[in-house]
Amino acid sequence: MRIWEGVSEFVAVAETHSFTAASKQLGTSVAHISRQVSALETRLKIKLFHRSTRKVVLSESGEVYYQQCRRVLDNLADAEKLVSNFHDTPKGNVRLTAPITYGEEVIMPIVNEFLLAYPEINVRVDLSNQRADLLYEGYDFAIRLGHLADSNLIARKLSARKLIACATPDYLTLHGEPINLDDLSQHNCLVGTADSWRFMHNNKSEKILISGRLRCNSGHSLVKAALKNIGLIQLPDYYVQPYIETGELIPVLDNYQMTEEGIWALYPDKHYLPNKIKVLLDFIQQHLKDK
Repeated sequence: MRIWEGVSEFVAVAETHSFTAASKQLGTSVAHISRQVSALETRLKIKLFHRSTRKVVLSESGEVYYQQCRRVLDNLADAEKLVSNFHDTPKGNVRLTAPITYGEEVIMPIVNEFLLAYPEINVRVDLSNQRADLLYEGYDFAIRLGHLADSNLIARKLSARKLIACATPDYLTLHGEPINLDDLSQHNCLVGTADSWRFMHNNKSEKILISGRLRCNSGHSLVKAALKNIGLIQLPDYYVQPYIETGELIPVLDNYQMTEEGIWALYPDKHYLPNKIKVLLDFIQQHLKDK
């Protein structure tokens, strides 16, 4: 296409500040570079460079045109890398971070399956509830749960979770089932890291202060206490769903249940994702969908 003629030569001169250096960079003659740039100036009807015996400097119009051309060439290079990735066997190292419990219960089993499917990719997983600086600490992506703070990172939704309040049938038989949010004050609510539970009330998220005889920062420990008929719990579905399916725990306050929260992959803003990262993200997303 005629629109591309002279663009590569023009960009090379703009970046090397020399027709001679541009010719060496592109592996062609100085005369060819000069002809292509002159033809481009004629077609655009503008002067792209101020030339002297010592240096070549972009004109004002040339600077504007260069910025746009550079962006187009970068996008073209990214497109070529993306296409070539489709034919390359994914390989290399991927480093990610995830919250401790969700990572242990959900992400690590998926990563184990991934390692079997992609033998040329090595995965390092750091499980931590601390918010890592992805760029500074060298992570390719992070798994995050729930509401996301504003950042310059790209967010990709992988799945969703929901909070479920529940108790054993024996506890509910002995103490009664809470019908509305005010009833929680009459129950032994097993407390985690927060003094409140979250519900939907009148189409709005509402925090309800709760109290009880047990406080623990381990979701698994709270589940075990609830299974002993000690009290009510509210935890993400991946903690309690297996026990709900067996009937060991019964959901309560369904009419006030929170809407689903996102499960996200966050990664630095890049023109394209390396194939090794893309296949892992796709693998995680597909397995979360199948759960």
